[in-house]
Amino acid sequence: MSESKAWIAGTAGLKLTPDEIAFFRDERPWGFILFARNVSEPAQIEDLCAHLRDLVDREDALVLIDQEGGRVQRLRPPLAPNYPSGSALGALYRENEEEGLRAAWLLSRLHAFDLLKRGIDVDCLPVLDVPVEGANEVIGSRAYGKEPEIVTAMGRAAADGLIAGGMLPVMKHMPGHGRAFADTHHELPTVTTPFDALAERDFAPFRALADLPMAMSAHVIFSAIDPKNPATTSGKVVEEVIRGHIGFDGLLMSDDISMNALSGDYFDRTKAIFAAGLDIVLHCHGIMDQMRAVASCTPELEGKAFERAKRAIEYRKQPDTSNEEELREEFQRYFEAVA
Repeated sequence: MSESKAWIAGTAGLKLTPDEIAFFRDERPWGFILFARNVSEPAQIEDLCAHLRDLVDREDALVLIDQEGGRVQRLRPPLAPNYPSGSALGALYRENEEEGLRAAWLLSRLHAFDLLKRGIDVDCLPVLDVPVEGANEVIGSRAYGKEPEIVTAMGRAAADGLIAGGMLPVMKHMPGHGRAFADTHHELPTVTTPFDALAERDFAPFRALADLPMAMSAHVIFSAIDPKNPATTSGKVVEEVIRGHIGFDGLLMSDDISMNALSGDYFDRTKAIFAAGLDIVLHCHGIMDQMRAVASCTPELEGKAFERAKRAIEYRKQPDTSNEEELREEFQRYFEAVA
């Protein structure tokens, strides 16, 4: 893995501008993330992914996407079917545990078929948040359920399906977003629940899946641990909860640094994220002025962060030999609306 800086970048459109080309070549992001604005048809996606990797001179540069199913799905028909949400999969699990787990694995395996052939090799899934009654709907139907046991089992099946398909999973949003009563895209939520209750419910799925290679942080304050800083910028949460209690020693990236839950300008946000002990900062929107600020104070990827990034890339497996059409037909028996 050649030299990179410790950030993941978004891009503005369907193809790179001259400014983006020069900027990414100079600032060498470790990876990239795509959104709906970046995808139109198969050849365009493949060309964009190849161009991004060429600019940073790394064939192993990861390209991420949020392809969950339900309302968070960047590739839509005809690029990929409209898939069911995590809550729909969870409802199937409550009726029949074996079928629910199989459906979660199948959906992730189908995501891998849809994405990997286009050059996208990381899906920001599974969602391991455990919502409580009344929580903001920013998680809502994205969650597998309101029981940590169900979220844990379904999250493991979803991660295994991606891995079987040759992709990498990213757990989100560590150490838990399910009690947030505000949308972190717009404001900063504070969770006042005592540590023991958080450990029993919110942290449990992440602890059970702590062997996975990558996770994304939550822009949420846990006042029982750090009453001033959200997890993303809290060294106390990172060290004591994520690295300590949860036992996660994989690559920890921030959620999108552009969200209004974080305060300060982009210099301050970036510095606070690295000061807290995160490995990678994520900037999603492809806005050049913001990216310049982030990149200007992002360090080289080195030390423990480099080793975690290297392990994450090495975690990828060759895709299994599953037959795509057979798996699509099987999944459709669970969800007839999926074409």
